Amino acid sequence: MAGAPRRLLSGLGGVAFRQQKWKSSVSTQAKMPPCDFVPEKYKSYPYERMQKIREQNISPSLRTYYKKPLLLHQGHMQWLFDYEGRRYLDLFAGIVTVSVGHCHPKVTMAAQKQLARLWHTTNIYMHPSIQEYAEKLTSLLPNPLKVVYLTNSGSEANDLAMFMARLYTRNFDIISFRGAYHGGSPYTLGLTSIGLYKHGVANGFGCSTTMLPDVFRGPWGGSHCRDSPVQTVRKCSCSEGVCHANDQYIEQFKDTLNTSVPKTIAGFIAEPIQGVNGAVQYPRSFLKEAYQLVRERGGVCISDEVQTGFGRTGSHFWGFQTHDVVPDIVTLAKGIGNGFPMAAVVTTKEIASSLAQNLHFNTFGGSPLACVVGAAVLDAIEEDGLQKNSEDVGTYMLLELAKLRDKYEIVGDVRGKGLMIGVEMVTDKHSRHPLPAEEISQIWEDCKDMGVLIGRGGLYNQTFRIKPPMCITKKDADFAVEVFHSALQRHMERAAAK
Repeated sequence: MAGAPRRLLSGLGGVAFRQQKWKSSVSTQAKMPPCDFVPEKYKSYPYERMQKIREQNISPSLRTYYKKPLLLHQGHMQWLFDYEGRRYLDLFAGIVTVSVGHCHPKVTMAAQKQLARLWHTTNIYMHPSIQEYAEKLTSLLPNPLKVVYLTNSGSEANDLAMFMARLYTRNFDIISFRGAYHGGSPYTLGLTSIGLYKHGVANGFGCSTTMLPDVFRGPWGGSHCRDSPVQTVRKCSCSEGVCHANDQYIEQFKDTLNTSVPKTIAGFIAEPIQGVNGAVQYPRSFLKEAYQLVRERGGVCISDEVQTGFGRTGSHFWGFQTHDVVPDIVTLAKGIGNGFPMAAVVTTKEIASSLAQNLHFNTFGGSPLACVVGAAVLDAIEEDGLQKNSEDVGTYMLLELAKLRDKYEIVGDVRGKGLMIGVEMVTDKHSRHPLPAEEISQIWEDCKDMGVLIGRGGLYNQTFRIKPPMCITKKDADFAVEVFHSALQRHMERAAAK
């Protein structure tokens, strides 16, 4: 992708910031990598009218990012273009959803061809694409995970996984981690354990939370705990193959089993790396030990791969594989369709059969169009080498970001695996208190003004989430790190000028 559109060369690649009371010593001329894609001219309503419609006709619960919300017009692979033609490097991928790239040509072409052939029949009829896709998808999962139920969203998939677990085990209670996000439906809100998503209405009957084994922010952690190129700054005296932090968190998990749930349970659900909470990772062997404890109680183990699946972690196609476990149920969404609304629950034949005792139906799940899109995404991941790219570029970016953590006291933790990265901001590394929201927001805004879009997460919204389309390059990573570095330095100079 060489050569930016001519009219953009003086744009965000070398953006000039608003006047400040202090004079910055940091260059804001981070050089945006070239792109040979020229966006179409924007022809819709003016920005002000769009903003007015948003305020009057769209639910206020659907909040926008940034003080002045972006009005995006077009996308191409890792790039987004706004209504004025400004180009942005997208490091959040539509909330970890655009897996192979915005408007990836292979996926776009497959969708266009299917749109001209057959959109929708419901699954009461056979059509070629649902069988072809089910075979292709399940071939990528280990035995006995070979039966798929296609849905439309991650919340819907996790909702169905809960239902299956309860039907199959004939038990009711399900355990999730504090800090987990598993959906916003009334059913899944019981599993979601982030206060901002709780609405003060009854939910969560039969759902219990357990301590999050967070080796950075939690009570225990060390310098060898997690499966990441970057470890925490916390020190430990553990010898090789021993993790005292893991032992302590397992004791907490046992305590939950002994105090909060019956002797038999329906299951345990966990993300291999927590997504909304800011790429939180657990000690290496925690999930393996927890799965065994759950199965001893008659429960099934559910891996929520909505964000970690499809090669994003780099070393493996599925996040659960990085923990050396095989779950009983896997839920998939987001990257499965590269932005097309689709999701899936994959499980064993025995668990799937429990749902067949009575009627269960999904109007749009597994439509001809969705299945063709899903198959094209799988092809693009393989043909473009995106799992390997996630590993290479992600590891490179993590190590570069770790240099900034070592330089700046406010960068408390850099963590993740592949292109699932979190950067947690703190007042200082000793206390690990979250950096105040207004300070984080200014850094975030500065990154956007220099052409880099990143996400936010964490219980206190204190963690930057970097989870881009898996097609980004090392040059993109260099640009992003340089921009983040400039934003950090600007923050320090603002603080010194007060």
